[in-house]
Amino acid sequence: MKLTLRRPDDWHLHLRDNDMLTAVAGVSAARFARALIMPNLVPPVVARADAIAYRTRIMQAVGGASFTPYMSLYLTENTQPSEVVQAAKDGTVLAVKLYPAGATTNSASGVADLSKVMPVLEAMAQNNIVLCVHGEVTHAEVDIFDREAQFIDTVLDPLRSQLPELRIVMEHITTRQAAEYVTSSAGNLAASITTHHLMINRNHMLAGGIRPHYYCLPIVKRESHREALLAVATSGDPRFFLGTDSAPHTKNTKLSECGCAGVFNAANTMECLASLFEEQDALEMLEGFTSVNGANWYGLALNEETITLEKRDEPMSVPEPIVIGDDVVVPFDPARPIYWHQI
Repeated sequence: MKLTLRRPDDWHLHLRDNDMLTAVAGVSAARFARALIMPNLVPPVVARADAIAYRTRIMQAVGGASFTPYMSLYLTENTQPSEVVQAAKDGTVLAVKLYPAGATTNSASGVADLSKVMPVLEAMAQNNIVLCVHGEVTHAEVDIFDREAQFIDTVLDPLRSQLPELRIVMEHITTRQAAEYVTSSAGNLAASITTHHLMINRNHMLAGGIRPHYYCLPIVKRESHREALLAVATSGDPRFFLGTDSAPHTKNTKLSECGCAGVFNAANTMECLASLFEEQDALEMLEGFTSVNGANWYGLALNEETITLEKRDEPMSVPEPIVIGDDVVVPFDPARPIYWHQI
C-alpha cells in the first residue's frame, strides 16, 4: 500500500543552536517543507534582529535543502509592541511565543505577570499577529499533570474573553480538556499536537522503570487523554494540525540527575502518524493534519511538492542516534512496530 501526500509542515520545532543546530537541522529539512522555529535559545530570540540572525544560521545549517524556517519571537515582560508589529509586518516572524516563566526548557525569561504584556497582545490583536502559547501554569502547588487544564481555566479563557480578536494557537496540547476547549470554541483558536503525545501515555514513561527519553513538557498524560487527542487529530477538524515539538537533547543531559525535557521525533514522525491514522481508519485525514490545516491557519499557500509513504511487511527501525561531539541525540522510539516507510 502506498500513500502520496503534500509535503508536510511542522508548526512547532526546536532546532537549538551551534553544534546541535548543525547536527539536527538536516533531519527536519529532509522531511518537512516548512517549520515554525521556537525561540527559546540562550539567550532567547526576543528581537527582530535576533530572528534574522537565527534564520541565517538555520539556512547555513540545512545547506541547499528545500526548507523554509518561519521564525517566532520570545515574548518577555520587556517586549515592545512596536518591535513585534514591525517584525511581523516585514515578514521576519510568523508568530510570537508565550512561555509562562519556568514552564519548560529555557523559559526563565518568560512571562510571570500577563498584565505586563497586555499592550503587546493588544497590538498583536489589532495587527492579526498569531500568539503561540505554552499552555501550562507553573505554580508549585499545582500538580504537573493538571497544569494544562488549570492554564485554560485561569489564564487562557480570561485572556480570550478580554481579547477575543487575538489569534491563538495552543501548542502541543496534551489533555482531553484542551481538545474539548478547542472544539467547543468559536473564533480565533487552534491547536498543534505532537507525534509523541499521540503515541504514548505516562505508563510508557513510568511503568516498569523510568524512561527519560519519553520525558517532555508538557508531560505525557493518561491513556484517556491520548485517545482524546487522537480523536481530534484524525477528525478532519481544521483547527488541529501537526507541531512535532521535536526537541533534541544529548543523551547525557537526558540521563542526568535532572534530566532535560524533550523528545526528538523529527526523523520518524510521518511514519508514526501514518500508522496511527491507519489504526483509526482515517488515512484520508493525514494530509489535512500534516500538510493543510496549519498552512491555512497561518495564511500560507499549500505545498506543491509531495512525499510517498509505503506500508511494508517489515517494520521500520528506530532511526540511528545522531552524533554530536562525544555524545548522541536519541530519536523517538514509538514503542510499537511501525510498518510504514517514507520512500
